[in-house]
Order: sequence, then structure tokens, then C-alpha cells
Amino acid sequence: MPSVELSLEEQSFLKRVVKETIRIAAMDGRNCPLSHFESDLQGMPNKDQLLVDGACFITLLKRGSLRGCIGTLDAYRPLLQDVASNAYSAAMSDPRFPPVTVEELELLELSISVLTNPQEIFVTTEADLASALEPNVDGLIIQDGRHRATYLPSVWEQLPERTDFIRELKSKAGLSQNYWSSTIRCFKYQVQSIK
Repeated sequence: MPSVELSLEEQSFLKRVVKETIRIAAMDGRNCPLSHFESDLQGMPNKDQLLVDGACFITLLKRGSLRGCIGTLDAYRPLLQDVASNAYSAAMSDPRFPPVTVEELELLELSISVLTNPQEIFVTTEADLASALEPNVDGLIIQDGRHRATYLPSVWEQLPERTDFIRELKSKAGLSQNYWSSTIRCFKYQVQSIK
């Protein structure tokens, strides 16, 4: 599975985009247009990977606790646009939390998880799926009909056992933990984490 290889300059730029997007959103509720970053982007010698389609998750923590997490699994728009859009959504539209306030800005820790293209794993049992996963490296998507969910590789820290990781993910997707079907589809991916 090809890894994501963003340069330090590209990583730094994406962190600035996330911080500025969230700052503007907290100050006046509006989404920062990408044109706001245009001049900085034009000055970058290496920016190609920011302009090709990519998928990411933006995770916000406040004092070590989750404060927002929104992302996309499918690369359907330029990575820069995906990062900016998901940063705004993680701060302002995560249904589990109220919008981020100006007073919280200094308390937030952020991370960007840039996903590789998900690769389907062809398995016939849950045990086969467990064997196909590398803990702390692979993220997992499961889907069956309208049920779909993912765990980023960072979730292995809370669920280090393969069976627990898979079964909790099935619950997240709205399926029984013991559910298995010939129609279930599984995909794994990796991430480059930017903190």
C-alpha cells in the first residue's frame, strides 16, 4: 500500500491552513475561503501533493479529550480543499459538540491524518480480517449496505486487540458486534499524521 509522503513544508502549510480556518470560524462563524491562502501557496516550490485529490481527517483535542473529528474516506477533491473543509467542520459542525469558541482556541491540539487510498481486503471470515490487519499501522473501513464506519490507526491505542478493534467498529457502523455476512466489505488504509 503506497504511503503518503508530504514534505515538511507541505505539512507545515496544512497546519497553518487548519489553524487559520478554525480561528476565523471561531471569530465570526464563516468558512475561510481557499483564496485566503493563495499567495502563500504560490510561493511554495513543492505543492503538487496539496493540489491532487486526497482524503483526510481533522481531529481536535481539548485538554486531551476529543473536541471534534470530521473527515472524508474518499479522495474526490484536492487535498488542500479537503483539509480546509474538514477543519471547519471539525470545529463548527461535529454534531457531538458545540461550535469552537474564541476562548478555546489556545486550548486546542490538532492533528491531520492524510489517508492513503483504501485497498479492499478480500476475506471470508472475521478471523481472516483480523489476520490481515497490522495494529497501529492500518486504518479500517467496513461497510455492508447502508452501514459504513471507519477507525483511524490511532484507535489501536484504545483498542489494541484485533478482535476488539473490528467488533467495536462494527458497532460504530450500526451492526451487531457478532455480525458477519458474505456481503460485508472491508478496506484498509494508512495515514500520514501531522501534529
